[in-house]
Amino acid sequence: MRAAICEELGSIAVRETEPPVPGPGQVLVTVEAAGVNYVDALFVQGRYQIKPPLPFVPGSEVAGTLPSGERVLAMCGLGGFATHVAVPAASAVPIPDELDFPRAATFTQSYSTALFALRDRAALQPGETVLVLGAGGGVGLAAIQVATALGARVLAAASTPAKQEAARSAGAESTVSSAEDVKSAARAWSDGGVDVIYDPVGGPLAEPALRALRERGRYVVIGFASGDIPSLPLNQVLLRNRTIVGVDWGAWSMTHPQEQRRLLDELLSMVAKGDLAPVAPRTEPLASTAQVVDDLLNRRVVGKVALLP
Repeated sequence: MRAAICEELGSIAVRETEPPVPGPGQVLVTVEAAGVNYVDALFVQGRYQIKPPLPFVPGSEVAGTLPSGERVLAMCGLGGFATHVAVPAASAVPIPDELDFPRAATFTQSYSTALFALRDRAALQPGETVLVLGAGGGVGLAAIQVATALGARVLAAASTPAKQEAARSAGAESTVSSAEDVKSAARAWSDGGVDVIYDPVGGPLAEPALRALRERGRYVVIGFASGDIPSLPLNQVLLRNRTIVGVDWGAWSMTHPQEQRRLLDELLSMVAKGDLAPVAPRTEPLASTAQVVDDLLNRRVVGKVALLP
């Protein structure tokens, strides 16, 4: 098989290698598309808390076929940037007809994070307002769609006109440039303050976003794609009885596999009913893996990217 292999931290090369042999309880998936996520880029850079021994094949999310021909999506942790990957049989989930392979390969992480964060952690209610930071990326676009499906109104903050347009297409009611005064824009749009902040970015936008929360507002911490972990003034949390909500969907999903399967089944049902319409990702050949990872790390990607082995 062919695989994109990280032989030394910070670099990837596509090589011919031996295909995996499924172990007990595993199935072999012929990969038709592999989603590229920020966490995959962190693995390659050696910046994630888990550091697999070199060499390794990155890639945590795939869609493909089983030997029976059934179309499935699966979370695999590592090994997805390849033509074949062995995954636990329980993690191979049938793909609904509404999703092609690229959409299926870029669905689970972003949409599971959004539903877990907004509904289960932040208790988002119909009619509430949400400010999504980093709204032009895959995580942000999924949050816009999920928040809208839950009955919320969404203001999207994104860095470029192309990302703002993608956010509007995903269902955002309005957009603001992340270079503008986000606090004032959010307060004006929401008539005094938003109910929920969805932040996968961190960095300098965190404090003005926090100050844009209304009374009993919830600041949802998803991640730090900017590379900077912000230090927030706790007096701004105390004021107006605000709450900071931490979201570690990845760890939760691994320790609560049955609950995660129910969450994913619900999301796929929302797709089948038309409540969610995942945006087609940009597709690139496996040979372009190194460039795609670099684009992701430097925030040049609008939406998601899927590799086609």
